[in-house]
Amino acid sequence: MLIEFFFKLKEYRVPCTLRELLDLLSAMEKRVIFCSVDDFYTLSRVILVKDESHFDKFDRAFADYFQGVSNIELDLSNIPKDWLEKRFQQQLSAEEKAQVKQLGGLDELMKTLRERLAEQQKRHQGGNKWIGTGGTSPFGAHGYHPGGVRIGQDGNRNFSAAKVWDKREFKNLDSNVELGTRNIKVALRKLRQFARTGAAEVLDLDHTIRATAKNAGYLDVKMQPERHNAIKVLMFFDVGGSMDEYIKVCEELFSAVHTEFKHLEYFYFHNCVYEHVWHDNGRRYQETIEVWDILHRFSRDYKIIFVGDATMGPYEVSYPGGSVEHWNEEPGSVWLKRITDHFDNCIWLNPQPDKYWHHYQSIGLINQLMAQRMYPMTISGLSSAIKELL
Repeated sequence: MLIEFFFKLKEYRVPCTLRELLDLLSAMEKRVIFCSVDDFYTLSRVILVKDESHFDKFDRAFADYFQGVSNIELDLSNIPKDWLEKRFQQQLSAEEKAQVKQLGGLDELMKTLRERLAEQQKRHQGGNKWIGTGGTSPFGAHGYHPGGVRIGQDGNRNFSAAKVWDKREFKNLDSNVELGTRNIKVALRKLRQFARTGAAEVLDLDHTIRATAKNAGYLDVKMQPERHNAIKVLMFFDVGGSMDEYIKVCEELFSAVHTEFKHLEYFYFHNCVYEHVWHDNGRRYQETIEVWDILHRFSRDYKIIFVGDATMGPYEVSYPGGSVEHWNEEPGSVWLKRITDHFDNCIWLNPQPDKYWHHYQSIGLINQLMAQRMYPMTISGLSSAIKELL
């Protein structure tokens, strides 16, 4: 059964492998699920589909293989809309509901629906035969039947339909949607370079087996450092002012990077980077960190990520004293260039939609200083930014 299901997924171009099929078979043998198509759908999608962009292909393949809507050649698009308009809703007693008979299975149900489509000439409501509303007919909306076909009704009422027939609209996943924590994590996982560093705290099973064998069977336990992502990241977050609109997406990004990177340092700034930044927004006037100290403390191989909308007066980037909060002896552009010159890989993530960027001179200035390495905070934008950092 699952072999043919696997081939059906391949037919719909779902990129699953034999290894994943074996994993699914193993899960079935261990009775992770039992006697539930819904549970099998969830389990098989988790194991076989590794990228959200293929979920829709999987759904269509699943429906096709298990004789779902996509396999029944019946066009309901010509049913007049007024046949399904809700004008009244009949309330049936328990005895009346018990008198309503099912039509003897899905095949017989669909055959009868074809016949109704061929015969019916006008709108019906409250009846027990034609396609309509509010009655006991097995075809239509807003009525009652224990095993009918629900057509043109928004949502469930009695949870009794054998088939729900509404037009399925598919569209490509939008690579420009706003990010969520999960999407950010998926994108950040491309920025990985694993290494074993630190204290030996994890069992090295292979080495332990070899050492025990060489030791005439006496157990010789070997440990090794835990494997971590060795990529090192410095992040600079713009806070306050126009960035208040983007607090949610910045929090999601902040949460995601904390789980993905062991070597992570972060700092805050306002509008443009000047001679100092800070760790705690509540004490940013009392506890600042000199940018010179950052340049001296962190090596060139750190990946630098600026996060900000770069929306400010152009003088805040280009002139001494341009900062709106203090007198800066040197322009922000000087400090930004010092950072990008010191570190090998730097990018700027801008949460403001890129279609508005051309309205702000400051965004153009920052992007120029970043050597055109400013990216929108979308799925495709973050993917491109990660490629630049690699």
